[in-house]
Order: sequence, then C-alpha cells, then structure tokens
Amino acid sequence: MRSNLDTATLSARAAAPLAAFLNEEKARRVMIYLPFRNELSPLALVSLLPETQFYLPRTTKSGLSVHPYDAPREHHRHGFEQPAAGTPALEPELLDAVVVPGLAFDREGYRLGYGGGYYDRFLARIPAGVLSVGLVPQALLAESLPREPWDVPVRYLATEKGVAPTLRSAAG
Repeated sequence: MRSNLDTATLSARAAAPLAAFLNEEKARRVMIYLPFRNELSPLALVSLLPETQFYLPRTTKSGLSVHPYDAPREHHRHGFEQPAAGTPALEPELLDAVVVPGLAFDREGYRLGYGGGYYDRFLARIPAGVLSVGLVPQALLAESLPREPWDVPVRYLATEKGVAPTLRSAAG
C-alpha cells in the first residue's frame, strides 16, 4: 500500500499543519530526517519555519547523533544521505522536537521502522520535554502494530489531516 501512495502530495499536505504545530509549541531546534524509500518528507519545514534551526540524524555504532542540517553529507551504506563523519554534533537534550519517520505508526505512537532500533534508542534517551512527532500518511496509521518491550512511542502524530496527540500521550 505504501508504494502506491503519492508521498510528494501527502508530504506537502502534512507540512503546513506540522509547521503550525511546531511554531505553536515554540520548537526552535528541530531534528528532521532526509526521506528514504517513500517516507513522507519533512523538508518543507525548512522553508516554512525560517527562524528554526534544523538538524539531521547520523547513524553511528552507538545510535543516532544529531548534526546541523547544513552539515556536509555522505552516503550511508543503505543508500540514504546523512551528515558526514566528523561534523559537529548537538547534544540531543538541546532539541525542542524530533520528527520521526516510520513505515507505519499506530494510534498509540508506536512505529514500524527498518529494524535497526536507532530511533527507539534515541527516543529513550531524550528528555520528556523534547516533543516527538511521527510523520506518517493517514493511510498508514494503524489501530495497533506489533511491538517489543524496548519500543518507544512518539507523543504526536502528523499526517496530511493534521497533528494530534497519540492515544498514549492523550491518556497520560
């Protein structure tokens, strides 16, 4: 189903409500990602929120590190781009928000990723005050997904229909 979605159009539709949400929450240091394999793209946020500092993740042996959006990039062995080795890193606790990719999300904020556990380990170590927002097409928002004890849910979900707290976040 995912491969049949018009992710460019869905990304554009999701960008404005996500930008409004981040602006309303006064998120000025935001980690986004470079889209890979039909993921929704958060890159429009860069032009929609010119006062915001954007960052990108880099995969390392110990997990994700955070680097300036405009850092030099290199190709990862799995085919996506990421900040180059040796570029300055930001401590994750200095972020205001993290926009998280996924193959699909459920209404509690759990996600299916590519199986490396990078985002789960990253989300587990950021402070509670850092907003976590899953970016997903509405069509890939499931009632529930399989999960493991170490999986960490996001607090909000952004789709082409808007941004809303997850059921887990709303209940807590």
